[in-house]
Amino acid sequence: MTERPRILYIDDDEGLCRLVSRALGKRGYDVSVATNGLDGVAEVKKTVFDLIAVDHYMPGYDGLSTLEALRALPDVPPIIYVTGSEESRIAVAALKAGAIDYVVKTIGDDFFDLLTNAFDTAMTAVALKAQKAEAEVALRASNARLEALLHEVNHRVANSLQLVSAFIHLQAKALTDPAAKSALADTQARITAIAQVHKRLYTSDDVEGVAMDDYLAALVRELEKTWSTPASPRALRLIAAPIRLATDRAVSLGVIVNELVSNACKYAYPQGQPGEIRIELALDGARDFVLRVEDDGAGLPASKLPTGTGIGTKLIGAMAASLGSNLVYDPAYVGVRATLRASV
Repeated sequence: MTERPRILYIDDDEGLCRLVSRALGKRGYDVSVATNGLDGVAEVKKTVFDLIAVDHYMPGYDGLSTLEALRALPDVPPIIYVTGSEESRIAVAALKAGAIDYVVKTIGDDFFDLLTNAFDTAMTAVALKAQKAEAEVALRASNARLEALLHEVNHRVANSLQLVSAFIHLQAKALTDPAAKSALADTQARITAIAQVHKRLYTSDDVEGVAMDDYLAALVRELEKTWSTPASPRALRLIAAPIRLATDRAVSLGVIVNELVSNACKYAYPQGQPGEIRIELALDGARDFVLRVEDDGAGLPASKLPTGTGIGTKLIGAMAASLGSNLVYDPAYVGVRATLRASV
């Protein structure tokens, strides 16, 4: 059997208090009464109620003063304002002061019916509010679990990719064919570019987006360690805006940067000579970004511009297509300048 809702009715009319207690008791409520506002406030301080009804016209300490005092208490229940006046300004003042509803006194049982309806509506609103709060708590807990799971998944993916990269490195060391070693080095760099995305995801509070300035900085450091040697130093200069991309778009852009920078490190400058490669990621309007990779090397003759025949070129084309864009080379630039524009 469910517990009867506890009601406090505050009214200086003792006869009406008795009638309200009797009528609402028959309608399923457990009613307590107070015959002035100060006693009502004192009662709320020591007893837990589900609802409170406050009469407007009370000598000395009227309903609005009582309502203000009640609202100052912690965890006060919903308050129904009762008035014998039909003046709308009183109802508006009560609602502004924090009452959840108001009821106009009438003669006979109609008043008790109106009061009961107001109580029923308020109890329903309280129940819905409690259910909403419980649902929000459950949703926050669920989101926290999902975020923790995504962090763990990205952590494991990054670790697995790093393990594969280590296997490839060991395999490359065992080979003597320069072409095979170079192909495995390219593969290792591509895996590293993808692993860095997942590393950013599990070390960040945002599991759905990647901060591209941090990600590209880490990727460029890895590329510089891979391709720059004392005999042929390669200086990689990065300027990146704080742009966030979804995971799949970050992977696509990372693979493109890896391919362009790797090609520039290997082919832009003669072996034994230093060279600089510049990488820039900037906003282009409100919703677009532009990626530019350039060097001051020998450049590409028109007859040798990428045509899609190599694995790297095919990867760049596929990744650019996934971004809804394409890579453009500037034939007038002295060296090589590749530009890509896409939406954030």
